[in-house]
Amino acid sequence: MKRTGLADLPLHYGAVPPWLAERMAKLGLAITEQILANKGKKDFLSRMSSPFWFQSLGAVMGMDWHSSGITTSVMAALKKAINPNAASFGLYVCGGKGKFSRETPAELNKFALQHGLDADNLVRSSKLSAKVDNTAIQDGFQLYQHNFIVSTEGEWTVVQQGMSDISSTARRYHWHSSNVQSFTDAPHTFIYGQNQGKILNLTDKKAQPIKASMLEIMAEPPQKMLAEISKLVMPKHHDVRAKDVDLKRLGSVLWLAQNNNISNFDELLLLEGLGPRTLQSLALVSEVIYGAPSRFKDPARFSFANGGKDGHPFPVPVNVYDETINTLNDAIQKSKIGNTDKAQAIKSLHQIAARAEKDFIPNGNFNELIEKERADSWKYGGRTVFGKAKKPDNQLDLFG
Repeated sequence: MKRTGLADLPLHYGAVPPWLAERMAKLGLAITEQILANKGKKDFLSRMSSPFWFQSLGAVMGMDWHSSGITTSVMAALKKAINPNAASFGLYVCGGKGKFSRETPAELNKFALQHGLDADNLVRSSKLSAKVDNTAIQDGFQLYQHNFIVSTEGEWTVVQQGMSDISSTARRYHWHSSNVQSFTDAPHTFIYGQNQGKILNLTDKKAQPIKASMLEIMAEPPQKMLAEISKLVMPKHHDVRAKDVDLKRLGSVLWLAQNNNISNFDELLLLEGLGPRTLQSLALVSEVIYGAPSRFKDPARFSFANGGKDGHPFPVPVNVYDETINTLNDAIQKSKIGNTDKAQAIKSLHQIAARAEKDFIPNGNFNELIEKERADSWKYGGRTVFGKAKKPDNQLDLFG
């Protein structure tokens, strides 16, 4: 078995405000529904097992772009969105944070009974993935969240997170059943976390002599232990900086949304009437839905869709967020009756921006871009956990 990956995140506390949690669930539902309609359950589970894609999803949803809270809030939003639609989606999200993680076996048993799956095997997979990351790998992180996403075919993905009080960081672990051959032989698809020094990993292939005799314990540095899995390490700084973002990719999105008339593109005619700011959000959401795996190496870029609840890189533009959700939902409903034109137009947003990257040369006004987004935030219903954005006194002097 192979874990798909892991991620290290600064440890942040605090609840997601209700106004954002509600929208995260709605956007999560729309994104999930589009992926399922275009790519299917297997692709959705594969994306969920990628730490880079998962981090990008959290950023586009308006969460803190880099903190540990993304894991809890995104999984809570997806559970709220997916489970009421389990019959039509063929997917179910089990577990959660703290006491909810312990409900996973009962939830799996119920879902397995409904769909003729091997409940014992699913529960065993859930418990073993947690046991491996909490015990077999002794890296200083204690699990406090465990989510098990399963399909009606019995394919699954695990997203779970541990905490280290010593380093004030969290580590997210990703698993995917299609990569799993053994729970004790390099099982992860990814572990996301910051290098904390030497750790004990009894799942590493190099630990075979230990497992055979249990006479010696050998500690391997993370760079060797995780050589074959994806690694994502997010910085401690809270603000979004130019070095965190692929400026060429972000710039091409801004060019398409802000500086170009979309009527120039036949593929986008059905999106006429949307404001430039909503097109910016929609283009980044489109990339999360349709983009190739190589597009998610800089998750911070996706925070430029809907900002962040803490105000980084700018307040959540609630009006833009709602219009993005409504546009996606309208495309989904039309697709269900055979009219896929609007859904194709949304897909074309990310494709046109990607094509523009080839010859795009970004300028050096990244900080000015963020300042303008903050100054304009009041126009779009900007909001953070600290309150609503206010019109700056010098609005006309700066940008008039």
